Amino acid sequence: MHKFDFKDQTAVITGGAQGFGLDIAKRFLDSGCKVYIWDIDEKLLKIVADKINDPNLKYCVIDVSNYAEIEKIVDEITTKNKIDILINNAGITGPTEPLWKYDVEMWNKIIQINLMGTFNCCRAIVPSMIINNYGRIVNVASVAGKDGNANASAYSAGKAGAIGLTKSLGKELADKNIAVNAVTPAGAKTRILDQMSKEHVQRMLSKVPRGRFLEIHEFTSLICWLSSSENTFSTAAVFDISGGRSTY
Repeated sequence: MHKFDFKDQTAVITGGAQGFGLDIAKRFLDSGCKVYIWDIDEKLLKIVADKINDPNLKYCVIDVSNYAEIEKIVDEITTKNKIDILINNAGITGPTEPLWKYDVEMWNKIIQINLMGTFNCCRAIVPSMIINNYGRIVNVASVAGKDGNANASAYSAGKAGAIGLTKSLGKELADKNIAVNAVTPAGAKTRILDQMSKEHVQRMLSKVPRGRFLEIHEFTSLICWLSSSENTFSTAAVFDISGGRSTY
């Protein structure tokens, strides 16, 4: 496994208490990074922090759809450390229903977390990256944001929005040493699958030419490169990791 150098860097990972976010946090810690994991699940955050037991790991109970909360904690962090890396990983899938039957409040909640959460974190953290003239931002979108999944209009729309945000922000920061990229994974073996019906999960799997779900460590390796100083040119881009599912 390739060893990345994140010594003397600080990362913020949203949705960091489980799944993709937790695996990324562990890999960053192993590479010398100071890591803040943000999640809404305080109980799970405490369990993870106690289990990892690393002084370079800090956690914050954060609702990414609440900009005021984010702005406050970013101010606290940046008085002590610069934020070099932001991984916008927090997200929910919501129920699998056709659009005309979708609960309006739930639709809005999914958009608030998956799209507005990404905007909120970028909005709060980018100014400090500009001051430092360094930053690596990776927005976790989804192949659903490229293809559109039937019976998942809110999730697909939110992730498509995150892709558009990435392209815009990457261009806005292209004259600085700040890279902004998105990744579009296919389904992976994480707890997010538990939010979906078995039929929906099987339909997702049937679209993947490799015939299996994404492994978490495969995803983390891509995130690490995009987050590293080795990535000196790629920005405003979308990196597919879908096992051959995506056609563009």
